[in-house]
Amino acid sequence: MKRIVVVGGGAGGLELVAQLSRYCRKHADVEMILVDKVRTHVWKPLLHEVAAGIIDKNSDGVDYRIHASRLKYEFQQGTLKGIDEPNKSIALDALYDEEGELILPERNIEYDILVLAIGSVSNDFGTPGVKDHSYFLDSLGQAERFHRALLNQMLRVNQPNTQQSTLRVSIVGAGATGTELAAQLHHVANLSRAYGMPAMSAQRLEISIIEAGPRMLPALPERIANAAKNALQKIGVKIYENTKVIRAEKNGFVTADDELIEADLMVWAAGVKAANLIKELDIFETNRAQQVLVDPQLRAKGLQNIYVLGDCCAFQQEDGTWVPPRAQSAHQMASIVYKNVVNQLQGKELEDYKYSDYGSLVHLSKYSTVGSLMGNLSSSSMFVEGKLARLVYTSLYSMHQFSVHGWLKAVLIMLSRRVSKFVGPKLKLH
Repeated sequence: MKRIVVVGGGAGGLELVAQLSRYCRKHADVEMILVDKVRTHVWKPLLHEVAAGIIDKNSDGVDYRIHASRLKYEFQQGTLKGIDEPNKSIALDALYDEEGELILPERNIEYDILVLAIGSVSNDFGTPGVKDHSYFLDSLGQAERFHRALLNQMLRVNQPNTQQSTLRVSIVGAGATGTELAAQLHHVANLSRAYGMPAMSAQRLEISIIEAGPRMLPALPERIANAAKNALQKIGVKIYENTKVIRAEKNGFVTADDELIEADLMVWAAGVKAANLIKELDIFETNRAQQVLVDPQLRAKGLQNIYVLGDCCAFQQEDGTWVPPRAQSAHQMASIVYKNVVNQLQGKELEDYKYSDYGSLVHLSKYSTVGSLMGNLSSSSMFVEGKLARLVYTSLYSMHQFSVHGWLKAVLIMLSRRVSKFVGPKLKLH
């Protein structure tokens, strides 16, 4: 019996598991285990919408145990704590409930092939005070925590004769997460008037985006960045460029010019890195972002039975650049890792990975969607905005649903979401 163990059920990891499960069902001598520290998967590009309260895990999440039961693989909840590469086993931390009671003890799981897809975490670059005073959007739990704080702040502003006349939100990092969150928060502030907070509106909301670099959306073409900047400025979002944050305090971020940008809610979205565990394991070669260096077949360098994909994977292209930590990267990596795992099991030659950039899209709530299409989606780089850009943006999530659930179930889920959005509330209030 051969055993494949996939650690991490994010965008790439869950898509890989869905593909491998079909292979395992046809080959009784191969079994698969998915390991994740939480019980529910939510597509990471949607976490800012969970934070704003536009969607929730019940409508857009995937319960790992239900998914595993349907596709006939095993799910183990737990946090990776060690890898014994010579003996081909991993160690999981003990699992406790909210009261500190033991649910599952420490466990070891043996593998023949291991796939690491543990994603990334926010990189605070050691900035003092950030961990103590800021919210991150790395996980479903963090997004839900921010949403609860947002509701509490809006309730304070809504009260008559309140001393807090405005709600100030400061976001460090003008990448896709920061810009999309800012737009959704503006939309949510107006929505709240219809849901028991008549005194709350976007006019009582002050949003600031702080970017250390010369422009927002630095990883995207300048035309997209300018279009997104104009859209945000039209709705009153303040954008600070060339502004470095040197520390976070209880009431705001302090810049290198010793200016305090005051905030009631502070979000850090200024870059990502692989989890510290990667370096602590001391078996991988890593880059500056702590990502695992891989060979052309996406195996950890020097390790023939460990594949790496997604945000924790460091794949250097021929031009010297690193494959960016995006959902499309994870999707493409999952496809090639699937082929190579099957080829390895069958004793066939492995395939090399090649990243294709299909473009980038930024969805600014109901106000705008802008981006560019490249590669197979267009004969050359093509700027898109408005309804067309929104359609393409939506299709990216649909592709993820198809990969995870298969065509029939994905179509039924999408129809269910449409009905839910039509008959249900536009804002999550719990």
